[in-house]
Amino acid sequence: MPPAPDSFLVERVAPNPVQRTRQCVEGNAFHLASKAAAQRPLHRRAAGFTLLEVLVALAVFALAAVMLASAYLNVLNAYASANRTALRDDNVRFARAFLLAEPDRRKAEEGDSFEGTGGARVVWRATIEPTSTADLFHVEFVCEVNEPKSTDRRPAVTEQFMLLRPTWSEGVDTAKLRADAKERILELRAKLK
Repeated sequence: MPPAPDSFLVERVAPNPVQRTRQCVEGNAFHLASKAAAQRPLHRRAAGFTLLEVLVALAVFALAAVMLASAYLNVLNAYASANRTALRDDNVRFARAFLLAEPDRRKAEEGDSFEGTGGARVVWRATIEPTSTADLFHVEFVCEVNEPKSTDRRPAVTEQFMLLRPTWSEGVDTAKLRADAKERILELRAKLK
């Protein structure tokens, strides 16, 4: 096979005649390759990361993992707290319904207790005072919700409201309040004339 036009065959005889080799050098490539090899640094850097780079990457990853884990735990705690508050509100609402459904004033003032949602112990009572209007009462409602697995005791829920309940009125008080209201109305009519 004839050699390419820009290449030539060089036959070199090694000191040992058994080690004869034949080299094909194309153009000026042999000269350029030896020049590039001479310019290379003696200590060539291996491909990859240094130990310091790996440690910095691990530290950044660990910091990000800790931040994500704490954010996730905060979300879980907020969800559990919101759920406990909703259950507590349901128990207070149920106790208030007991108070509003009680026809006897004395039983309403004594209060009651029951097991609420989530196994909570609910204790409620009320302070009832008549007003100057017949069958209208000022009620202070106090409800304590004690959760069975909780070690912290939350303060009792206290509500005040006005309640119109004819069944809580006593006959003498109602008659007296109505007579007083009738007198006031007559006095106002007399002043207007």
